[in-house]
Amino acid sequence: MRPLIILLCLIFQLSFAQKELKHEVYFETDQHVIPETEHSRLLLFLSEIEDIDIEKVSIYGFTDDRGSDNYNLVLSQNRADAIKEVFSNNEFDETKMTNVDGKGKILVNIIKENDLNKIRGLNRKVEIIVTPVFPPKPVEEKPVVNTTEDLLKGELKEGDKILLDNLLFRTGYSYLTKESKVVLDRIAEILVERTNVYFTIEGHVCCTQGQRDAIDRKTKKRNLSVARAKYIYDYLVDKGVKHYRMKFVGMRRKQPLGGKPELDRRVEILVTRIYEK
Repeated sequence: MRPLIILLCLIFQLSFAQKELKHEVYFETDQHVIPETEHSRLLLFLSEIEDIDIEKVSIYGFTDDRGSDNYNLVLSQNRADAIKEVFSNNEFDETKMTNVDGKGKILVNIIKENDLNKIRGLNRKVEIIVTPVFPPKPVEEKPVVNTTEDLLKGELKEGDKILLDNLLFRTGYSYLTKESKVVLDRIAEILVERTNVYFTIEGHVCCTQGQRDAIDRKTKKRNLSVARAKYIYDYLVDKGVKHYRMKFVGMRRKQPLGGKPELDRRVEILVTRIYEK
């Protein structure tokens, strides 16, 4: 009896782990611009999946039954492309988007004439299918490394680059989580003391292939990497680090780490000069 229970539990876990996540975005007649309410729903969906290890994302555009076949194919493709753009602007890896296709019209099955407009409205859509990686990748043991504070307190030389670890930015924004500010406070205390160290603050983003930079959701500007660097700069100035010791720059996605995309949403300090005391 016990082996049977274990087998059933495994089957349940496997079926759950392989479950696809789906979302639909609806459009106005003859339009491929995402309505404001649908855009908000889509951003909420993206926030729900941002921590999932994704194998692939499929995006399929559709139209209602009106219009010529060629017109509907173009319109459905434009709708699919509009959704892809939102994914890209919110730092999702474009290489995971394996299908971005316009499927054209969906034929209606009319039960009542009064239902026709409602049915057509439900057919003017884009279907998003997110497939998680299965089986999940094993968690790799991290080697023991010095913390950011240890590195900043230690011996430094010009050209050293130090990752400001445990500084977490909310996806699409340039401000830190509350917990991360506590970490940055400790870093600021060290930098206030090390008055002979001059440095550049470098902001990075991920998953913006072929684009200048990721979009800051707050300002709607495509300058998220520099906005993150400036946030750290302003924060350190406020904590007592002299402004003339620092510069800030946005690196866009020029220096990806080659690992998980979220690791590229980072800020680093590049030591530019050390004066003798």
